[in-house]
Amino acid sequence: MLLDPYPDFVPSEYRVKWATDAWEVREAYALRRAVFCTEQAVYASDDRDATDDDAQLLVATACMCGVAQQVVGTVRIHEQEPRIWCGSRLAVHAAFRRHGGLGAALIRLAVSSAHALGCETFVAHVQMQNVPLFRRLHWRPLGEETLCERPHMRMQAALDWYPPCNTPRIGFAVRATRTARAA
Repeated sequence: MLLDPYPDFVPSEYRVKWATDAWEVREAYALRRAVFCTEQAVYASDDRDATDDDAQLLVATACMCGVAQQVVGTVRIHEQEPRIWCGSRLAVHAAFRRHGGLGAALIRLAVSSAHALGCETFVAHVQMQNVPLFRRLHWRPLGEETLCERPHMRMQAALDWYPPCNTPRIGFAVRATRTARAA
């Protein structure tokens, strides 16, 4: 599991982009294992599957002085059928969940970059505790489903809220903010 060696560290910004370097890919998979295997126990030892062979990984990196230091969030996207894209495996490092809306920023780039690639429909299976976040981000529920013996909501993004992003390898910066941790 990834550790938070500097509990008071607040990056100067986050960079949300497609994973382009080997270290970003390695850390994204490690973060997914920490969240989905260790923390949530959804999978026994690894969450990787055949979708990873064709999916594009996105990462949120914590930056200091403009230099990426650590992957603190990730999601993957793939074209499920022509013009129908799917997002999955959204994960944010536990120590960074209250920093600047990283999950929302990853979702924004996921949908916007797929939109630039011709996406006409973008869907995801969302864990029930995350449905309110997706609703705030202009997603609508399509129906409940069970995945990995857990309830999920199949949801669809309103593409008109997500303008196409033609520079996903560069992505965008998110200003670092920090809210108080729950006691």
